[in-house]
Order: sequence, then C-alpha cells, then structure tokens
Amino acid sequence: MATQKLLVLPGDGIGPEVMGEVEKIVGWFTRRGVAAFEIERGLVGGSAYDAHGESISNADMALAQAADAVLFGAVGGPKWADVPYSKRPEAGLLRLRRDLGLFANLRPAICFPALAAASSLKPEVVEGLDILIVRELTGGVYFGEPKEIVTLEDGSQRAVDTQLYTTGEIERITRVAFELAKTRRNKVSSAEKHNVMKSGVLWKQVVTRVHKAEFADVELEHVLADNCAMQLVRRPKQYDVLVTDNLFGDILSDIAAMLTGSLGMLPSASLGAEDPATGKRKALYEPVHGSAPDIAGKGIANPIATVSSFSMALRYSFKAIAAADLLDKAITNVLAAGLRTADIQSDNTHVVGTAAMGDAILAELERLSA
Repeated sequence: MATQKLLVLPGDGIGPEVMGEVEKIVGWFTRRGVAAFEIERGLVGGSAYDAHGESISNADMALAQAADAVLFGAVGGPKWADVPYSKRPEAGLLRLRRDLGLFANLRPAICFPALAAASSLKPEVVEGLDILIVRELTGGVYFGEPKEIVTLEDGSQRAVDTQLYTTGEIERITRVAFELAKTRRNKVSSAEKHNVMKSGVLWKQVVTRVHKAEFADVELEHVLADNCAMQLVRRPKQYDVLVTDNLFGDILSDIAAMLTGSLGMLPSASLGAEDPATGKRKALYEPVHGSAPDIAGKGIANPIATVSSFSMALRYSFKAIAAADLLDKAITNVLAAGLRTADIQSDNTHVVGTAAMGDAILAELERLSA
C-alpha cells in the first residue's frame, strides 16, 4: 500500500481544535487499511508569523509542495490586526494557492435532511439542496496588478485593485466545471457581469466557446452574478454546478453556505492542474469557515466542515470513493440522530462540543463498518 503524505496546517483560532478531530478520523482510516497516511505538521497564518515572522515559512511551503494533499484549518484574528499587509495571516493561504497552482476551488453546498430547519430559509426551499460551486482561485481581482493605494497631488488617496483574466485561465476552470457536471445532473450555470465588466464579456465568450466545442451534451446557462445571488436565496435548487470567478465565487459560496444552516458545515477543495505523468493534482482542503477567535479554545466549534474537507480529499486526491461515501454517511447519520454543535442546534436536539462530535462520527464509522 502506497503511503500518502498529508501536510496538516491547523492555523489559528478554532483551526487546531477542528483539525484535531480530523486527525482522529485520518488515523481510523489508516488503521482500517484504506490508505497509509503519513501526517506532517506545519504552521500557517498568525501562528507562523509569531514563530517565523512570515505567514508561512519556506520550509513549510516545501512540505506543501511535497505533500499528496494539504489539510488546512483557518487563519487570522485580532491579535495580528496590525502586522504588515504582506505578512498578514491570510497571505499564507494566498501563497499556498499561488505557489501550488490551486486554480480550481470546489465548494459543495449540501443541506443535510436533518438540518433543513436550521437554514435561514424555509425548509421546502433548501430540502434536498446539492450545489457545487466551482470558483476560479488564482486569478481575478485578488491577484491582478496593479494593486495599490497611492497618494495624489492634492493629498487624497486612490486605491486600485485590478480584475484580470486570460483566455487560458477561464478555459481551464470551465473544463473542470463541465467535467464535474457530467458526474452530477449535467448542468452548468456560469456567473459573471458581462453587462458592466470587460472581464465578464471575455468570461462569457470563452465559456460559450468551450461548451460548444467540447461539452455540447451538458446544459449551459449564463447568469449575471448579482441575479445569481438573488436566485440562491429565492430558488437555490435550480443550480447544479455553478462556475464563476474569484471575487464572485467568494461571495456566492458564502451565500450558499448559509443555505445549509451554518458556515461550520461547508467544506472545500482547491485543486491544481493534473500532472500528465502521474494523474495527480496538487490539492488543499479546508473548511469555508474562518478562525472564529470569539469561540477559540472553548471546545464548542463545529468540526464537520473540516471532517467533510477530508472526505473531499479521499474523493479527489486519493480516489477512495467508497471511503468518502462512508464518511459522508456517518456524518449524515450522526446529524439524523439529533447530535448538534451550538451553531446548528434546534429544538429536540442534543448539543455537544467539538471533541464529542468528532467521537460520534468515529463511533458511527465503526458501526457502519461492523
């Protein structure tokens, strides 16, 4: 059995707490012989800044480059509010995305049956929800240059962020979306702002061309990003795979997260290009939620998004589909049994802490495998 190298970067805030529960589950799958996982640990974000004066060290970046997958927790917090902009905790995550070439961010928004009532929308609107948002991750306004604040002659200031996309960047994320749609309900919705943005004009043109040339058997629709935001809270189940740029993907995926009941429920995968020789991709898996410094250290954070991120690693990096399905089923069953962390509690449920939720998922894995 080949050994799979996992780099664990817990980060800041609740990151170490939720990652601890994932490491228990990684250990369980190793003992069951699904794969031989070798775990290495590093620092990222504020913890890395405290230790090294950088948001991620070159040594830990080298570990990330060598890993078969990276498991990432969360970064940031008020402690580091005044560090230099280039060394802020979030810069560590941006460097990982850039240096590993992680251009495709997959964010599933699935409403577990037991959590339909926890959504801010009516249960009938979100019951059965299963959306996959495919966000371009290494281009657009977050990486475009120039990016600056300059002082003008009259003493006022001007801030500039550049929205920039090339044909190749749009083509590769579009292909990922269409390929994934073929494994689901065979529909892609492409969101941009071609009515006011030149980058949106190019985005729509390229998506249309790739669809016609390579994926004509997949249904395609174009939707303006602002209308898409409205539709996500009006009639979200109309979407299957939603592909969009870096900025709009950031916003739309957070909207979709709340449809599921809590940010604590949403995992994500960030994938690089496939190596033609090995078929492998650089990959980073992380929960969508942040570091939540207000509850850090209290043992009440929801670990499910991070656990589900490992399920995505099993699925996309290690091709262990049966194992991923088993872990997803264990999570579903635990929720159906009425166990909840504080962020998803409702009437007639039993509230547990971070470790107890992780233990419950482990116990259900054991029961399902008996």
